[in-house]
Amino acid sequence: MEKKTYNLFEAAQKQFDHAAELLELDGATRDFLRMPMREYHFTIPLHMDDGKVKIFRGFRVQHNDARGPAKGGIRFHPLETIDTVRALAMWMTWKTSVANIPLGGAKGGVICDPHHLSLGEQERLCRGWIRQVIKNVGPYSDVPAPDVMTNAQHMLWMLDEYEVITGERHPGFITGKPVGMGGSLGRREATGYGVIITVREALREMGIPPEDTTASVQGFGNVAKYAIELYQKMEGKVVCVSSWDENDQCSYSFQKKEGIDLNELSSISDSFGGIDKEKAADLGYAVLPGEAWLEQEVDILIPAALEDQITCENVDKISKRVKIIAEGANGPTTPEADEALNQKELFVIPDFLANAGGVVCSYFEQVQSNMNYFWEKDEVLGKLDAKMTSAYVAVSDFAKAHKLTMREAAYVISVNRVAQACRDRGWV
Repeated sequence: MEKKTYNLFEAAQKQFDHAAELLELDGATRDFLRMPMREYHFTIPLHMDDGKVKIFRGFRVQHNDARGPAKGGIRFHPLETIDTVRALAMWMTWKTSVANIPLGGAKGGVICDPHHLSLGEQERLCRGWIRQVIKNVGPYSDVPAPDVMTNAQHMLWMLDEYEVITGERHPGFITGKPVGMGGSLGRREATGYGVIITVREALREMGIPPEDTTASVQGFGNVAKYAIELYQKMEGKVVCVSSWDENDQCSYSFQKKEGIDLNELSSISDSFGGIDKEKAADLGYAVLPGEAWLEQEVDILIPAALEDQITCENVDKISKRVKIIAEGANGPTTPEADEALNQKELFVIPDFLANAGGVVCSYFEQVQSNMNYFWEKDEVLGKLDAKMTSAYVAVSDFAKAHKLTMREAAYVISVNRVAQACRDRGWV
């Protein structure tokens, strides 16, 4: 049966509409925040290694910058769409707001598959992306960062192109750079660690010791790996992870009931987090279908891959034992599935709170780059812990006080802050 096409931007707007109702926002403010303030569509001509020229489509969406410069990653993905970029830009607005950092929301993308591009082609694509949007981005207007299938090297190429064109040094223009080239220590760990900090706080509220819990994780990229690392440091046990298999063009789940070995799996995975299924089987892992991660008898589920993963088609497969779902990915749960989770009284830590650690540390990198003074790793991670804990507690307290879900509370807090900034500026 063919899966119904899922429009991420419509889902993001539906979530916003619910928050707007709870806040009783006026019509003009609703209309203003429901759509991006600006968006750019462009083509990037790329000279391929074989001498041919191929045209790639790129996007940059700036949803709102009332609270500060727009902030958001750049994704390289073969199935990228403008509506996905719009949704992620909107979520970035709420993410920076709920974390209470002085930034807005943006997102960018290129329709491409970097698996099939040489390093030289990837570099020329990064530089081409900057050339197309340089008039509309900058350290005080829109600050990009890495996202799906982009990395620190891509960001450095983009920064270099920006500085070559402007003839000036602007290390604060882009974040997620390599350490030693304006990058921040702790940035790689930030998103995954942030997810587990919120899990830690949720378990503390529930009175459950982390060492008494088990978890299943979707994905084995940067976010998933560092979430697993910190969770294991808290003595929790991860019994299942999933990853995308580029050769088979599908995902697999890798289960080991006594607990996965993070270093072991990392040693047999590629740079995009794809785990070698034959080698995993040789190491004693049960190789299961892609959705098996969702069906595990665990206490915690962490979707840390892509959007549209927990749906009304599979939500009933979630074990009754599960107590917490911490959304490490952006938009992993459809609105319909979210309603089902609420009926099951499952505790969901929403994406733009759970995975805000990445943008929090991006903000720290931006501050350090602009000061040209860099903090030690322990200081960065300590500040991250304080910021994420504060954001979680504020949302949790608000949810309890007003009898809302965590997602509703996070939306009400973040949307209200952005709406107030727009009113204070006289925009609405």
